Amino acid sequence: MLKPIKARSVLAAGKSFAIIASTYNPRYVDAMLRAAKTEILRAGGRVQIIRVPGAYEIPVVAAKLARSQNFSAIICLGVILRGATTHAQHIGEAVSNALVQIQIQHEVPVIHEVLLLENEQQAVERCLDRKHNRGTEAAQTALEMARVMTKL
Repeated sequence: MLKPIKARSVLAAGKSFAIIASTYNPRYVDAMLRAAKTEILRAGGRVQIIRVPGAYEIPVVAAKLARSQNFSAIICLGVILRGATTHAQHIGEAVSNALVQIQIQHEVPVIHEVLLLENEQQAVERCLDRKHNRGTEAAQTALEMARVMTKL
């Protein structure tokens, strides 16, 4: 059961955030992107959006942005739908492993919302439903992590 996203009021004046979003599965990814961007701007942050072809291409861009140290956090958005082969599983695992290494190596929060989903219904629930939009949730996590990292 999905839990509704709770409204948070973390301010981000003067902070910059990158959003890397796949162009694959645009109906779902674009909805998460709009929600994430809205949430960051509402908090007073600045947003740079970078589009990549698919989920597999997200980590290389995240690594380059993390090395630049120009962002308080990097949000990664994508949707991988399982098919008849194990390809989706391999892509999901590769992206997850790469993103965790990037954030540890560069000490920049990398928010992982590259969703590996079983079917279109799960995508609709997590990307198109405002109460459960993972883009909003990703932005809220990025805002909170930017706050935490500033305090350290």
